Amino acid sequence: QVQLVESGGGLVQAGGSLRLSCAVSGRTFTTYARAWFRQAPGKEREPVATIDWSGINTYYADSVKGRFTISRDNAKNTVYLQMNSLKPGHTAVYYCAASTVPDSVRTLKDYNYWGQGTQVTVSS
Repeated sequence: QVQLVESGGGLVQAGGSLRLSCAVSGRTFTTYARAWFRQAPGKEREPVATIDWSGINTYYADSVKGRFTISRDNAKNTVYLQMNSLKPGHTAVYYCAASTVPDSVRTLKDYNYWGQGTQVTVSS
């Protein structure tokens, strides 16, 4: 059984930082894309950042460019999201996702495996 487990969410003041981690068990995803999505109340789930199998090619939503960094450690089957200079608008449930394609894809349908989500709340 494949499980994605996120950690690192929480409450932080505006301007602060958080680092999310997502560990996978039950399957190796070293040759597939990984991603972070988020869903704010009343809004659809949207991609925040994606990374291809090599870790070289990445995508960031405009709202997080220059603030967030996605990275992966294939030896640990883990993906990270470093979030700096957080704003209240970044408040959402953040979901880790794993694909079965190698490229840095960015749509929901490209990701077959999902974590349970971790709450990130940024206070003003």
